[in-house]
Amino acid sequence: MLCTRRLGVLAAPAVAVLPGRPCLGGLGAGLRARGVSTSWSPVGAAFNVKPQGYRPDLFGERRGLFGVPELCTPEGFHIAQENALRKTDVLVARACSTPPGPQTVVIFDELSDALCRVADLADFVKIAHPEPAFRQAADEACRSIGTMVEKLNTNVELHQSLQKLLADDKLVDSLDPETRRVAELFMFDFEISGIHLDKEKRKRAVDLNVKILDLSSTFLMGANFPNKIEKHLLPEHIHQNFVLAGDHVIVDGLHAEAPDDLVREAAYKIFLYPNPGQLRCLEELLSSRDILAKLVGYSTYSHRALQGTIAKNPETVMEFLEKLSDKLSERTIKDFEMMQRMKRKLNPQYSELMPWDPPYYSGVIRAEKYNIEPSLYCPFFSLGACMEGLNILFNKLLGISLYAEQPAKGEVWCDDVRKLAVVHESEGLMGYIYCDFFQRADKPHQDCHFTIRGGRLKEDGDYQLPVVVLMLNLSHSSRNLPTLLTPGMMENLFHEMGHAMHSMLGRTRYQHVTGTRCPTDFAEVPSILMEYFANDYRVVNQFARHYQTGQSMPKNMLSRLCESKKVCAAADMQLQVFYATLDQIYHGKHPLKRSTTDILRETQEKFYGLPYVPNTAWQLRFSHLVGYGAKYYSYLMSRAVASMVWKECFLQDPFNRMTGERYRREMLAHGGGREPMLMVQGMLQKCPSVDDFVSALVSDLDLDSETFLMDSE
Repeated sequence: MLCTRRLGVLAAPAVAVLPGRPCLGGLGAGLRARGVSTSWSPVGAAFNVKPQGYRPDLFGERRGLFGVPELCTPEGFHIAQENALRKTDVLVARACSTPPGPQTVVIFDELSDALCRVADLADFVKIAHPEPAFRQAADEACRSIGTMVEKLNTNVELHQSLQKLLADDKLVDSLDPETRRVAELFMFDFEISGIHLDKEKRKRAVDLNVKILDLSSTFLMGANFPNKIEKHLLPEHIHQNFVLAGDHVIVDGLHAEAPDDLVREAAYKIFLYPNPGQLRCLEELLSSRDILAKLVGYSTYSHRALQGTIAKNPETVMEFLEKLSDKLSERTIKDFEMMQRMKRKLNPQYSELMPWDPPYYSGVIRAEKYNIEPSLYCPFFSLGACMEGLNILFNKLLGISLYAEQPAKGEVWCDDVRKLAVVHESEGLMGYIYCDFFQRADKPHQDCHFTIRGGRLKEDGDYQLPVVVLMLNLSHSSRNLPTLLTPGMMENLFHEMGHAMHSMLGRTRYQHVTGTRCPTDFAEVPSILMEYFANDYRVVNQFARHYQTGQSMPKNMLSRLCESKKVCAAADMQLQVFYATLDQIYHGKHPLKRSTTDILRETQEKFYGLPYVPNTAWQLRFSHLVGYGAKYYSYLMSRAVASMVWKECFLQDPFNRMTGERYRREMLAHGGGREPMLMVQGMLQKCPSVDDFVSALVSDLDLDSETFLMDSE
C-alpha cells in the first residue's frame, strides 16, 4: 500500500530536512559522497540476525530522527515547523517578485519542499513512533503545516506569479516538458483549491479543506476502533476467541480466518454494527468533499479527484468496473457455488454462504486441493533470503544493489529498524530505505510505503537523494530461528519494495513529481508488477532456500502455490469491483439519493452477490475512503497495467537487463513528471483501451494462461 496524504498545491508528499541543514543532518556526508561506504554490509545477513543496537559512541552527538538534529526530542517538531514557516514567507516573497520564467517553477518547488520536509516526516512519525509525545508533536506539526498549505493554495499574489508564466506563450514554449508539466500541476492545484473564486468563497474553500482533514482523521480512528458486547449475549464457548474486559467481549476485527462459523458470524455482526458518530462523520466527510468540488467548479468530487489520472474521469472508471463485473459474473457465481458446497460439507447446519465466509472457505479449498499449508513454505522464505532475492533481482534487472548501513544514535525510532543504502553500479548512492519490519505495541497493522524525502535537483547542482520508510508487521527472529515469512508476506514485501524502487529511481528535477508522486492509478503499477516477479519460479529459485538445510524450494511447490491463487480469484476480484463501485457512488452525484448504508446494500447485491446483513455498516470500516477517496479503482486498473507489462515485457526473461533499463527509462524515471498514459504507452508500445484492461485482468484468472509457471519444463 502506498501511504499518501494530499495537502494541496504545495504538498506532494516530501521530506523533513530543516532549512539550512545539509541533507537530513547526519546523512549529509553520505549523500555527498556517492562512492562505496566501508560501513555497508550484505543485506541478506543483516535481516537474519537480531540488530546489535547502535554503535558504541559514548561521546558522539545524538543525531535525531532520520539524522535531523532538532528531532532528538518531541519539541523539535515545533522548531522544525517554525523554521519551515519562516522559510515559506521568504520563498513566497521571492516567487512574487521574480520575473516569470523557469526560475518561477524552481521557487515553487523549493517552497513545496520546505513544507513537505516537515509534513511528510511528521505524517509518518504521528502513526509509527512508539512514544506518545513524539506522535502528538508530529500530529500538531501536520495540522499546522496543512493549514498553511491551504492558505497558500488560495494566495492570489502567489497564483498570479505562476499565471504570468503560463499566460505567456513564448515563455511556455521555451520550458522543457518536465518544467512545463510541473508548472501546470501547480496551477491545477491552485484551481481545484478555488483560486478563481472571490475572497469570501476562497476562505470557504480553505475552511472546507481544513474541515475535511479533521473529518478524515476522525474517520480513520473510528474505522479501526473496536466494538464491545456484553458477554452473556454470546455463547460461552466462543468467548476465548475474543478479548475479554470485565462483563464485555471486545471485537477488534472480522476474524475472517477463524474456522468456527459462529465466531466469524459474531465478529462480522459486532465489528460492523453501525456507530452513530462514525456514520455522521462519514456523511459529513462525503458532503464536505462534494461541496468543495462544486465550489471550485466540478460537478462531483470524483470528477475533481480523477483529473490527470490514467482513467481521467469517473465515466471511464464506471465503464471499466461495469465491463469487468460483466466478465467476472459467471466465474464469480461458480466460485460462490464451490464455497457453498464446501460449507455444506463441513457445516451442514449453516448451508447458506454469507459475507463472512469467503476468506475462510476459499482458503480451505486451496489447502485441500493444492496442499499449500504455510508451514511448508515458511522455512524457504527467511526474511534474509527474501531480501537477498530482491537484491539479486534489482542487480540483474537495474544494476542496483542494497547494502545494510548502521544508523547513527537517535536516527531511528526503534532498535530493530534497519537502514538500507540503495547503490547503482555506475551512478553510486541513489537514496535510503528505512525498514520498519517488525511488530511492536501500538504499531499500525498495515504494510505501507512512506515518502520521507523526495528527490530533486538542488540549486547548487547536487541531487537531493530520496528517503523512504517501508513498514511491515513481521515477527522477530529468535536465537535459533530467523524471521520466516508466509508466501503472502513475501509477496507483500516485494510489493512494498516496488514502491521503494519507484521512489529511488524516479529521479526528477522537481520533488513535486518525484518517485511515487504521481496519479494513484499509476503509482500502484510498479508495486503490483513486483508481485508477478514474486510468483515466477525463475526469480524465486534465486533465493528460496530452506533456512536449515539450504535446499532450494522444489519447483512443484511454487507451481501449486501459484495455481492455488486462482482458486476463487474471480470472487475476490468481484469484491474489489464492489468496493470500487461503492467508492464511486459515494463520491458521485450529491445529495445522495439514499443513506450510505442503503447504497451499500444495493451495490453489494448488484456488484458482489452475497446478501447484505441487516444492522451492519461495512462502509464505516472502509478506511480507504480517506486516502483513496474516488480512487479505490486504482488497485484494479494498476493491476491491469502491471499484468500487461509483465506478459509483454518480462514474461520471457524476468532478468533481461535491456528490458529493465527500458522499464526504468519509460515508467520509473519520470515519477509524476509525465502523463501516466504516456508512460504506459511508452512501455507497451501501444495505448491500451478499457477493454484491454479488462481482458488483462480476466486472463490472469485462467490457469492455462499462467505460462510463467513453466510447467512444461
